[in-house]
Amino acid sequence: MEAMAVERETGFWTVTTVLRLYEMPFLDLVHRAQEVHRAHHSPNEVQLSTLMSIKTGACTEDCAYCPQSKHHDTQLADDQRLAKLQEVVEEARAARDQGAQRFCMGAAWRSPTERQLDDVIEMVRAVKALGMETCVTLGMLKDGQAERLKEAGLDYYNHNLDTSPEFYGNIITTRTYQDRLDTLDAVRDAGIKVCCGGIVGLGESRRERAGLLVQLANLKPYPESVPINNLVRVEGTPLADVPAVDEFEFVRTIAVARIIMPAAVLRLSAGRTEMSDSMQALCFMAGANSIFYGDELLTTANPQQAKDKHLLERLGMRPAVLS
Repeated sequence: MEAMAVERETGFWTVTTVLRLYEMPFLDLVHRAQEVHRAHHSPNEVQLSTLMSIKTGACTEDCAYCPQSKHHDTQLADDQRLAKLQEVVEEARAARDQGAQRFCMGAAWRSPTERQLDDVIEMVRAVKALGMETCVTLGMLKDGQAERLKEAGLDYYNHNLDTSPEFYGNIITTRTYQDRLDTLDAVRDAGIKVCCGGIVGLGESRRERAGLLVQLANLKPYPESVPINNLVRVEGTPLADVPAVDEFEFVRTIAVARIIMPAAVLRLSAGRTEMSDSMQALCFMAGANSIFYGDELLTTANPQQAKDKHLLERLGMRPAVLS
């Protein structure tokens, strides 16, 4: 525990120390995470975000988990048009009226062109006008693009690391880990808040899961928003038959993330349709305090809003209020 205290003090974490957290007795780990959570967040509030795919399919990246990659044989690999501004506004207004505080827009691009960015900027401004927080995920950014998004009023830019540097090459070959870090640096330098997390269940080991969390926690500063995805196995992708991660291991990952990134908003993201209500409750106890709220996440299913409302009511939890 002495080494952990030093790392909390210095803000630098190692894989060895994070693995010690993982190896704690389950109930001790969750209790510790809950103590950290209560010191930094309201324990019964959950931030609600809605995610819309504004451009689906034909992505040139070869991410092994993604049904939108043109490298994979899926129904979503074909190119679709960019959503129209009015479509986005209608989706955002409906999400706001259902209680979402943040509206996230995702486009299956390696990197947006200036013309494509013009269209997204219009969307950002229109969603901001509805009184919502805005987030986009557009792939890598070229020089000056992060600054343009900041000027438009963008609150968050999402760009996940996905996994540890050591395991990354097993999942993606069309862009490097450093490419991702460079994009995060550009976003941070432009003054935009960072949304960055990863995926559990890609076939990685516990050490590699710890490696992902270490990368996130050692960013300076660590991300304000950290989505933790439970792999959605999609037919036609290389990871369609990867065994599911043990439920307690997933909860451990949430707990460890909370302990080493105490002030972050920690989101249960993809894969909630395969989680029982009890597993989600354990994740909230371990420090998760955000969910994607809506019937679909880009291209995969998400629990229906009515079901989420009922779950939160049963747990005595309430939506966070946008400050």
